[in-house]
Amino acid sequence: VDGYGNGTFGGDRLMTRYEMAQIVAKAMAKGANVDRLAAEFADELDSLGVRVAALEKKSDNVKINAQIRAMYQSYDKGTWKGTNHTSTLRSRIWLNGQINEDWKYVGMIQNQQDLINDSGDEKTEFQRAFVTGRIGGVKVEAGRNNTALGGGVGNILSHRTDAVKLGFGKDIKLGLQYGKVANATAVALEADGKTPKFNDGSLAGKYWAATLGGQVGALGLNAGYYDFKDVTNLGGQDDSIWSIGADYKFGDFKLDATYLRSDVDKQEIGGQKVDKDGYVIGLAYKGAKAAKAGSYGVYAKYYDQPAGTYIHHGMNTDLANDFRKDGGFDGYMIGVNYTFAKNIVGAVEYSDFDAKNNNKNDKTIWSEVIFTF
Repeated sequence: VDGYGNGTFGGDRLMTRYEMAQIVAKAMAKGANVDRLAAEFADELDSLGVRVAALEKKSDNVKINAQIRAMYQSYDKGTWKGTNHTSTLRSRIWLNGQINEDWKYVGMIQNQQDLINDSGDEKTEFQRAFVTGRIGGVKVEAGRNNTALGGGVGNILSHRTDAVKLGFGKDIKLGLQYGKVANATAVALEADGKTPKFNDGSLAGKYWAATLGGQVGALGLNAGYYDFKDVTNLGGQDDSIWSIGADYKFGDFKLDATYLRSDVDKQEIGGQKVDKDGYVIGLAYKGAKAAKAGSYGVYAKYYDQPAGTYIHHGMNTDLANDFRKDGGFDGYMIGVNYTFAKNIVGAVEYSDFDAKNNNKNDKTIWSEVIFTF
């Protein structure tokens, strides 16, 4: 342990995981047997460009981890698909295969069962398949994976995409990606002979995005530009969105805010006017950690998002995405989460949203319990 460049150790403060990873990396370079530490700090070592090759050779080439989630949500007015409640049991199995020291493959199989009806509806899909690795100092991901854009859980997009993603830098991170939103296929034209008509489940066509982010002490900053073609809920027109956001940590609290600007001023279906500007403000206290029983968190968010400022929202309740055809939504959400035992986490959220272009509104209570192994 050499300490910092000026010869000091800073022993009067807590060490960060990044600093500990640097110590582990130096120990590995000197031939020390630190396999257990290397496994614990594998993510941080990867960010330093340090491969734990010796450890990888001692482990299985393919690793499996899984998650099962029981979810229930109840609606005030039954906006979503004409029902006032939904409940599902979702199982996900991830397959991680190490290709070589620099590349790995990730696949995910999902099974979802409907617990409300009596017909036993369920479906199993091979939802994600991609490779990830490095070319020089550039992080690369290619294939089908979930993509979250616009800060937080995905205020602009949270959905599977078929894309190539590139990441540059450590302290200041630049991201570039290009691809298409999954299941986006125009199968015909609407009656006007111009607007594309999409197959069920489609959200948009091709897209590209550029993001920039960094950390200055307790302050995190991010910005992005996103360009989507043939957006279904906008009648097939294109949509370009700018976003800028910040988050600030003070004690156990975290405050975040995101501003979004779209170039869309109306929905072509029905000619409804939509605002160009949207924003999201959130405040969180602590947060449940799967590895720590008894840990908990409380959080709240306020949303004002016209239809042009999001493609498919990443929040848990379905109301935001149901209100896309009504010009977007505004309202608030509050939630709590709690770790009952190691790797068993529960959460409950309450949301109250109004549609932008009519008097439609709905309130939701959403809940889940997740088991991971």
